[in-house]
Amino acid sequence: MGDAVRAAVVERAGLVVIKVGTNVLTCANGLPDRERMQSLVDQLQRIRSSGRKVVLVSSGAIGAGVGRLGLGRKPTDLPHLQACAAVGQCALIQLYQELFTPYGVSVAQLLLTAGDFDTRKRYLNVRNTILTLWEYDCIPIINENDTVSVAEIKFGDNDHLGAMVANLMQAPLLVLLTNVNGLYTDDPGQVPTAQLVSTVEAIDRSVTDMAAVTKSSFGTGGMRSKLKAARLATQAGSAVIMANGAIPGILDDIFAANPVGTLFLPKSASMPAWKRWIGLTAQPKGQIHVDEGARRAVVEQNRSLLPVGVRTVVGNFGKGDLVSLWAGSQEIARGLSNYSATDLTRIAGLNTEQIAALLGKVPYVELIHRDNLVVTN
Repeated sequence: MGDAVRAAVVERAGLVVIKVGTNVLTCANGLPDRERMQSLVDQLQRIRSSGRKVVLVSSGAIGAGVGRLGLGRKPTDLPHLQACAAVGQCALIQLYQELFTPYGVSVAQLLLTAGDFDTRKRYLNVRNTILTLWEYDCIPIINENDTVSVAEIKFGDNDHLGAMVANLMQAPLLVLLTNVNGLYTDDPGQVPTAQLVSTVEAIDRSVTDMAAVTKSSFGTGGMRSKLKAARLATQAGSAVIMANGAIPGILDDIFAANPVGTLFLPKSASMPAWKRWIGLTAQPKGQIHVDEGARRAVVEQNRSLLPVGVRTVVGNFGKGDLVSLWAGSQEIARGLSNYSATDLTRIAGLNTEQIAALLGKVPYVELIHRDNLVVTN
């Protein structure tokens, strides 16, 4: 494999999601690096001029707020982080609009939270908004709504958001621009002999073991976070390229199929939009632990899950909610439950005749129908 593989990836990428990290966009003091952002915008416009649809997932709000407020370093408590995000987001989007204006392009700001992806209606509304913005030749610029999203600031990052947006839009390619050249065999800051990995066919244990547990001063994610995001996108059929956004012309190189950064190949053919949401985007409301027979039926035989295979029920979910399926200590699938947690607890482990005797009827033969079920491992 080599440049021909990259050329094929780039050729099929008529729609691309590009995530750019805080340390790519900002100076050492946290203020936006105007020269680098100008280069980024110029390259984005060249990609758009090639006929591709582009979504930009941009970090940098908190860092920009730190710089604008003259704090010198990123706060550690939530209220001050949110204040920095509120100030910095204004500065960031204002600069993007200023840089895109000479091209006659309007930027559109979308600030999202996890709830926008968990709720199917809101999830589709985000997609429809992006599609409509493209009708007006606008470039959607997405960030987490850090001013209200407690969990995102404390635990999340825009690598994960970028992967979810790629899944939302069924993008053939996700580009993660960070402050490192890509995935190395070891931490290059600690091990001088570490080698850049050009292509990754599958993100398995051998790959995740290469991730160095390091963070930057203003960003929220490290290499493990980026690999988790890459795995989320490749599972759904998207290719991922991770590269150093500080390198001049890096996007030009990527779309010329030059061997820069690390290419993560998609796991399989593109997953349907409905199943992307079930298996890879929305967060489960509870857990269903199943026996070995149910595991084989779901994972190996592509069959629906029946109540008879259920061992235990965890959580308080309702009918139609998303749940995760576990066999032993491992999640094996996710799906939409036909029964609430309360009802399922009553019929767990029972066959159809036993359920009929207990309830007087069988509302649903399948606990989770295979059409609403996605194997995750």
